[in-house]
Amino acid sequence: MKRRQAIKHLSGAGIAVLTLGRAEIAWGGEIVAVRMWPSPDYSRVTIESDAALNYTETFVADPPRLAVDIQNMVLNPALKELVSKVVPEDPNIAGVRVGQYAPNVVRLVFDLKRPVKPQVFSLTPIAPYQNRLVFDLYPIDALDPLEQLIAQRLAQIEAAVANAADPLGDLINQKGLVKKPTAPATAPTPQRTDRIIVVTLDPGHGGEDPGAIGPNGTQEKDVVLQIALKLRDRINQSAVNGNPLRAFMTRDADYFVPLQQRVKKALRVDSDLMISIHADAFYTPRPQGASIFALSTKGATSAAARWMASKENAADLVGGANLETKDAQVNQAIIDMSTTAQIKDSLRLGTAMLGELGRIGNLHKPRVEQAGFAVLKAPDVPSVLVETAFISNPDEEKRLRSEAYQNQLADALMKGIERYFESNPPLARSRQI
Repeated sequence: MKRRQAIKHLSGAGIAVLTLGRAEIAWGGEIVAVRMWPSPDYSRVTIESDAALNYTETFVADPPRLAVDIQNMVLNPALKELVSKVVPEDPNIAGVRVGQYAPNVVRLVFDLKRPVKPQVFSLTPIAPYQNRLVFDLYPIDALDPLEQLIAQRLAQIEAAVANAADPLGDLINQKGLVKKPTAPATAPTPQRTDRIIVVTLDPGHGGEDPGAIGPNGTQEKDVVLQIALKLRDRINQSAVNGNPLRAFMTRDADYFVPLQQRVKKALRVDSDLMISIHADAFYTPRPQGASIFALSTKGATSAAARWMASKENAADLVGGANLETKDAQVNQAIIDMSTTAQIKDSLRLGTAMLGELGRIGNLHKPRVEQAGFAVLKAPDVPSVLVETAFISNPDEEKRLRSEAYQNQLADALMKGIERYFESNPPLARSRQI
């Protein structure tokens, strides 16, 4: 049967588009899947293929757009799916145009909503993925996360003042009496402070990296995000010695954040604590219970801790970090400046949290373990990694999916944070609001 081809031109691009049958694939590599991951931090596009792809890239600033030419390729249905994967809420990508630019070249044009700093790179196969071509589009004018936290706190104060209760009126209404007209109650004056206590919450994995997967298909990245969001709400309603706590999330949706970026985010908001939240897995379904880990610069405290750190540190390979960026060595030097005092405080924090977790479920280990976790290397920031349960255990997987148990975990972790601050008041700093 003779194959039919319909040719049209993309608007403003002058690129011929071929509508091909499913049998027509790229001879430079068959496209396995295309994925998009929009987020406030950056937008990621991934093209997965069964062979490495050759490409060239061109960025045009006005209007902002990125053109990528893939060599030895003919257009196919998988590539055309990119057009439909753009969502209106993507903060960076307005649309994608895909076309057969030359007989053996497919051109992708990403029309952008704002100027970006693109990173385009290739990743070699690692389970569960084959070869990946990745486009990470970072906005040039990114919002300052610390300013965002301060703005959130001010909005919280203004809302509290605007919704200030009238106790007399409430009492009259409860008694069923008619309230006489009175002068409006004077709203309380908001208490201002020069100290916001920032707790960075780091839900593990995300986006391209699902983390561990339970026997019934539960993905670690999903349950730890749900737990972190619940803990965020509790933190944002808390205070230490009159100073408000604010939670800062390394990710608040389903997208991937490289390990070094997680640490750098915690440093950018001048964090007082960093809590990385995970759900453990093992080769067999029997292990159970929660664990907490702190950093070690002198080797792991057990073989299990060493294995766990190695597994978690491999997240960049699965999630797809660009390890060839020019500032990679500088970033690594920054996060390698951990101190003995920081580790000591991390152990105190972990011990307080472990005690609370033991009240709601089993503990896998009765004490805080230590190993060389990359995500715990924020200098001068007490940091712990919480393994909430074994997602590989069917019973614990079921509990992790339960909103009631997620609330219990969030409550326990919150109590652990409060216990830590009772004995270790945060140092004075100059965060003005």
